[in-house]
Amino acid sequence: MDNTPAVPPPMDARAKNRARFELELEFVQALANPFYLHSLAQQNILSQPTFINFLAYLQYWKEKEYARFILYPHALHHLDLLQHASFRQGIGQDDWREYLNDKQFNHWRTWYIFLSRPQYHIPIVDVSFSNRREDPSRIKIHIAGQTESGTQNEPPAEEDQTNTI
Repeated sequence: MDNTPAVPPPMDARAKNRARFELELEFVQALANPFYLHSLAQQNILSQPTFINFLAYLQYWKEKEYARFILYPHALHHLDLLQHASFRQGIGQDDWREYLNDKQFNHWRTWYIFLSRPQYHIPIVDVSFSNRREDPSRIKIHIAGQTESGTQNEPPAEEDQTNTI
């Protein structure tokens, strides 16, 4: 029996390029997460000169032939922001992280998707709670100005505040 570790067969150049592409794509997309950026800053990774050079190298992802693979466009915006020392220092603070997270959430929350034909318009779905302590079955869903019954939305009625905690 031979106790030498099994050596994987050498990868050809195409397989190496594909593995590198996938690794860099995954990393660039991770930059869309403000909590990940905050973690990198807390570990002082964002202040290392080699990492700053790596971020500059990753700018090629903004080119059309590479950007088409990005699923989270905020990743490219955050990559731009990471080119600035003030952002790299600031993102380590909790209030910066929360600010960036709120801005990103509000952008996604209000994003409309319009296709070329109006009948395929996909509206935003707004789920609202009239009272958060109520039964979840009383959640109202508003879609493009209509309630789930198909009638036009009415202004919310004043709620009785006597039963709130």
